[in-house]
Amino acid sequence: MSSVSQSRAWDVHRLPSAEGKIFLVTGGNAGIGYFAAEQLAATGAVVVLGSRDAAKADAAMASIRSRVFGAQVRHLQLDLADLSSLKSAVDRLDLDRLDAVVHNAGVALDDPPRRETRDGHELMFGTNHLGHFALTQWLAPLLSAASAGRIVTVGSFAARSERLDLGDLQSTQDYRPKRTYGRSKVAQMCFGFELDRRLRALGSTVLSVVAHPGGALDSLTPSRPPVHVTTPGERLRGLPAGLMVQGKDAGAWPVVRAVLDPEVRGGQLWGPRVFGLRGMPRREPVPSHMADPAVAARLWAAGGELVGADPSLGFS
Repeated sequence: MSSVSQSRAWDVHRLPSAEGKIFLVTGGNAGIGYFAAEQLAATGAVVVLGSRDAAKADAAMASIRSRVFGAQVRHLQLDLADLSSLKSAVDRLDLDRLDAVVHNAGVALDDPPRRETRDGHELMFGTNHLGHFALTQWLAPLLSAASAGRIVTVGSFAARSERLDLGDLQSTQDYRPKRTYGRSKVAQMCFGFELDRRLRALGSTVLSVVAHPGGALDSLTPSRPPVHVTTPGERLRGLPAGLMVQGKDAGAWPVVRAVLDPEVRGGQLWGPRVFGLRGMPRREPVPSHMADPAVAARLWAAGGELVGADPSLGFS
């Protein structure tokens, strides 16, 4: 079957049932994470929202329940910027298996000064990459216990134009917020592809897939009060951009497909169809700078050292 006909067979508005499955979405209380959680909840799965803020998680769960009849959603207190808290967070899940995790949560700073996590890591690299790297280690047994576990790492279109500086991963020498953010997303995506290579080498049943939302703007995103409100004026101003980009509800489509589609394979990259910026989800070629095993191996070694993780990340 051609990739085109596979894409046509996938309907973002008629998702397959995932009843009996359990998914964890980090940062599931807002943005892409919220809409991924809402769409996954409509499949009958149990969806766990990983979030630092209990009030925001409660608002997100109430919104999902108001839109998805019988939605099974719960909150997990999760702070990716505090590495020492992650093992106990996973223990609180109290599960014997996890069918998928969506590594979505992220910090994006627009202005200096450079900030650090509790562990002394640059905030964006520490949260977006190292937090998910460390979390994967603690989730490994649960994902391995599922019949076909998946790790879906949410990248960014911004990562296409950035390159890692392996000599300055924490932006200590040259901190520019937008570039540091882009590099944290490159690190996440490199991690997702390298993780799949390592899982395949181990003969694991777990898949690692990378997805990105393309261009996803708040002004084109449908309101979900109190989680997100788009005023008519904002929507009107955003309309011209809608020719090239989309809302965060559509930005979640490639992520949701990467979680659910039985045709998806490990090591793949999924994004929007039109220039990688908007439209239905489809498979994309992996950019060469994200597919370099030598760069990924050095990033992996650095990550393992910084978070104190086992080189196999708990998979065996």
